[in-house]
Amino acid sequence: MTYTVKQLASMSGISVRTLHWYDTIDLLKPAYYGNNGSRHYEEEQVLRLQQILFFRELGFSLDEIQTLLKCNNAQRIRALQAHMSRLEQDLNQNQQMIETIQKTLSQLRGKEKMSKKDVYNGFDAAKRRKEEKATFHSEGSIAEQIIGEHTPERVLDDQEKARIEREGNMIYQAVAECLDQQLTPRCAQVQKWVDLHFHMLCSIHSANKEVYLAYAELYAERAPFREQLEKHHANLPLFMAEAMRVYAHKNL
Repeated sequence: MTYTVKQLASMSGISVRTLHWYDTIDLLKPAYYGNNGSRHYEEEQVLRLQQILFFRELGFSLDEIQTLLKCNNAQRIRALQAHMSRLEQDLNQNQQMIETIQKTLSQLRGKEKMSKKDVYNGFDAAKRRKEEKATFHSEGSIAEQIIGEHTPERVLDDQEKARIEREGNMIYQAVAECLDQQLTPRCAQVQKWVDLHFHMLCSIHSANKEVYLAYAELYAERAPFREQLEKHHANLPLFMAEAMRVYAHKNL
């Protein structure tokens, strides 16, 4: 049986946008595309999505799931055992949080005053720092969440920001000139500049395929990114995004 992307989204409980993203990062490709570019899925893809959702439910990242789906059973067992250990740690933390809440309720009811060491017992400082790094997380964008997860803890100084801005503008102008010459996103000259662009981003993020594809998504869809590129050429956002996708799928 064949399913459309809307049917699969309805069956699985995830959004069409997420299925599109899984296709973009090669996590879940459709069985085939229709003449109009529509996605169609068969039983093999339905079962693969089930595995993806299983690992997501356990808390694995998309990068980890990509790797797990390529592994043999012995490797998956080791990964699951390691993850089970992390879940046991989470269970212990949750128990500490329950105890902290119980003591807080007791204090609020005037029964028992909490000690200073008990006030923050059970809070995960590492998780909190990770959440604070997600500065790009807004409007529910999957791409922005991915970039936020890979944003470094250190803050760029003014000199670094100026350098990145200069390099970025140089690259965007060069790609815009390639566009004027009617070159394609796949041609070697364009890809040379995109390679420089990727390595520029590596100085900001732990850049990988998923992060670079996320940036391509933002360049094509998000107004602040589009406006930055449109200063160099009206058609640069979509052209640059496609060139970045080509680079990511070929090199990362």
